Amino acid sequence: MAGLALTNVIKRFGALQVVHGANLDIEDGEFVVFVGPSGCGKSTLLRMIAGLEDVSGGEIAIAGNVVNDVEPSERHIAMVFQSYALYPHMTVRKNLSFGLTMNGNPKADTQRRVAHAADILQINELMDRRPGQLSGGQRQRVAIGRAIVREPQVFLFDEPLSNLDAELRVQMRVEISKLHKQLGTTMIYVTHDQTEAMTLADKIVVLRTGRIEQVGAPLDLYDDPANQFVAGFIGSPKMNFLKATIHAVGQEGVTAALIADPSVRLTLPISSRPDIGSPVILGIRPEHFSDAGTGEADLTVAVHVAEHLGHTSYVYAGVSGEPLIIERPESRHAGDQKTLTVGLPAKRCFLFDAEGERLR
Repeated sequence: MAGLALTNVIKRFGALQVVHGANLDIEDGEFVVFVGPSGCGKSTLLRMIAGLEDVSGGEIAIAGNVVNDVEPSERHIAMVFQSYALYPHMTVRKNLSFGLTMNGNPKADTQRRVAHAADILQINELMDRRPGQLSGGQRQRVAIGRAIVREPQVFLFDEPLSNLDAELRVQMRVEISKLHKQLGTTMIYVTHDQTEAMTLADKIVVLRTGRIEQVGAPLDLYDDPANQFVAGFIGSPKMNFLKATIHAVGQEGVTAALIADPSVRLTLPISSRPDIGSPVILGIRPEHFSDAGTGEADLTVAVHVAEHLGHTSYVYAGVSGEPLIIERPESRHAGDQKTLTVGLPAKRCFLFDAEGERLR
């Protein structure tokens, strides 16, 4: 097992710079998830760690050793790809053993590793089948098994579940989490799905346009986002954002008035002191609205659609053209109501400046 460190890592494709000075420390045995929208640089960063892309600047170190100029096969890493990358003409057993055999690994040790991986992933009954005879979830298990047999210091996963249906994704998420607990090996996992990030990670790295926006434990990012981008990306459904202006600044904090309804004013106990009249963004998660009369202010919205999920409902609504999603317990959903009044608890709200930086 090994830790990993990125120091001012840069990647350019010609004149285009796609990774901008990434700095990150990953502890031995951590499960770290790179998350962000398409094109944010997360897969490029993973490929540089794997040695599949050259580093344009900075250093990548694994177990304290700089690996910028080390061949991928010498980095003691194993990578699981989105496409599975299995040999279609080989059985599962041969897919698992092929890499070790080609590298001249002793036959007895190869058999031991293959049997160990098969036991961990519970694929013993599949060993004589070919990939074409397997389901998507079974193929993914074999792809992970091929990584396990290498006994790497670091596992790399590049969106490994994106080809699976929703039910299999949940199942494989659990299996990968169990695998990490069992092996205790450092794992780096790339996804655009923030639900995967929240459920799998010890530490999440949020990326945008080639820059690391915030690093932290899942609930730390959820409860204490650094900016509007992170606040909107972490959490499902995503955080609601309402345009507002600074109405007053006092000892108790900053009072913001909603542009959609200036009579709705909310005082947040923050130390920032923006100018009165400054444009700001008020953020609140769908599940953090309270019942009318129980928050610091009430907000009445027009109800468009209500989705009923049994234990809860999502009310899709709007106020003066600004969309909102409100989560309500099933017994209190909006139903056929045309309007809904909810409370805004100040302790559950966030305030961001016009550039999206958090006001604290």
